[in-house]
Amino acid sequence: MFPFVSEVSSLLGRAGTAGLGKAVEVLDTLGSSMTNLNPSSGFTSGVTTKGNKISILAFEVANTVVKGSNLMQSLSKDNIKHLKGVVLPSEGVQNLISRDMDELQKIAAADKREELKVFSGEVVRFGNRCKDPQWHNLDRYFEKLGSEITPQRQLKEDAETVMQQLMTLVLNTAELYHELHALDRFEQDYRRKLQEEDNSSTTQRGDSLAILRAELKSQRKHVRSLKKKSLWSQILEEVMEKLVDVVHFLHMEIHEAFGNADTEKPVKGSQNNHKKLGSAGLALHYANIITQIDLLVSRSSSVPSNTRDTLYQGLPPGVKSAFRSKLQSFQLKEEQHTIAEIKAEMEKTLRWLVPIATNTTKAHHGFGWVGEWANTGSVMNRKPAGQTDLLRIETLHHADKHGTESYILELVVWLHHLVNQTRVGNCGIRSPVKSPLCSPNQKAIQLCMNKTNCSSPILTVEDQEMLRYVSKRKLTPGISKSQEFDTSRTRFSKHNRLSKSSNHSPTSVLNYKSIAD
Repeated sequence: MFPFVSEVSSLLGRAGTAGLGKAVEVLDTLGSSMTNLNPSSGFTSGVTTKGNKISILAFEVANTVVKGSNLMQSLSKDNIKHLKGVVLPSEGVQNLISRDMDELQKIAAADKREELKVFSGEVVRFGNRCKDPQWHNLDRYFEKLGSEITPQRQLKEDAETVMQQLMTLVLNTAELYHELHALDRFEQDYRRKLQEEDNSSTTQRGDSLAILRAELKSQRKHVRSLKKKSLWSQILEEVMEKLVDVVHFLHMEIHEAFGNADTEKPVKGSQNNHKKLGSAGLALHYANIITQIDLLVSRSSSVPSNTRDTLYQGLPPGVKSAFRSKLQSFQLKEEQHTIAEIKAEMEKTLRWLVPIATNTTKAHHGFGWVGEWANTGSVMNRKPAGQTDLLRIETLHHADKHGTESYILELVVWLHHLVNQTRVGNCGIRSPVKSPLCSPNQKAIQLCMNKTNCSSPILTVEDQEMLRYVSKRKLTPGISKSQEFDTSRTRFSKHNRLSKSSNHSPTSVLNYKSIAD
């Protein structure tokens, strides 16, 4: 599933502290020990078995509760209205995914169903760990929910109340997570101080040891208090009852939000799944390419050659193969456009494409583990009203591969001409910082140095000093002009904020023309 809230199989395992090693071992066994399957479907009647406290499993349960809370929030009336009225009709979604609103609603509904599937799957796993067999094999019960699509007002009110209760427990669990680490540090400090006392004959240090002992005692008391107020001390069976109610409610809510779009699978998405960036595992890569293009446009006069080289090396094969022919068809028009005009043309696409790329990067780098919740405050209140987690349809996940590459190709061609026009503004000289392979000849350098109007602000102070140095220096026999120029460039690299790689060989730099040739 696309990680709007990333799954974390072992929250305590991230901490890596010595005092919680046992907790890591416990969490690593999750999912490996399953109870025997109950042949009955649904719930069973009879005497309820007294369950055990959730204990160390609290952090896993908290992570699942947050997933359910985020999904519930995304299905609110305001968020569904925003989805249908703002997100789906947006230029990025329409250009990259589909212009068919019915198709887009089916895709959005399918995404919510997949989120629910992940959430309910974790609830099933927790149910199988219960002592009471009525919570075993809940997947069979959840499968029957497909035939129940009649909204129940009471269920909605109950589910919202239950989620508020669970989120209160989650916030206390988040605090417990950090206080356990603090307790571990207190214990380490106390043991270290105790060892120093044993190895020392000085009696004056007893006061500091007493202070540490008091702090440790206070921290242990605080942790015990938090355990009582968090999921740690809850009975797993009691929490399971609440989670099952939430699953049932979310099933109804998705159908109510999307109606008929929820009953049918997206036709285009299912048939052309191999052409979508998400299913091909390319969404994040293409997002990085778009971000690099945007950076080069904003800094077209002062971008290191290795940054441009990285962009071209990472271009999709289809874009690389089409670049040459596209460039030739554009060549005659190049002198007709100024730098401002080229940037304006690129901005027409970048203004809606860059936000989609940014969303893709955020979604892939998102977390969901309990430590983050404590750092950002209440999950329910950490965002302004009406906002929710990023939707998958707001990213490149569902974007058409061929269509996205077409936009990238167009931008790369425009970028080529932007750099050429920038070079014209530099008296026809390509900045050595941009491309060491394209060394200016001595005559061009001398002409530029003698003309007062050639002191273009596009050239940095370091570039101008470099040009003066090369124009006065005699060439070394046996090496090419480009190598000679690159040798001189190293004299200024320490003072040039754009030169960040001392081992960047000029023969490895890929300039724009090399791709066309």
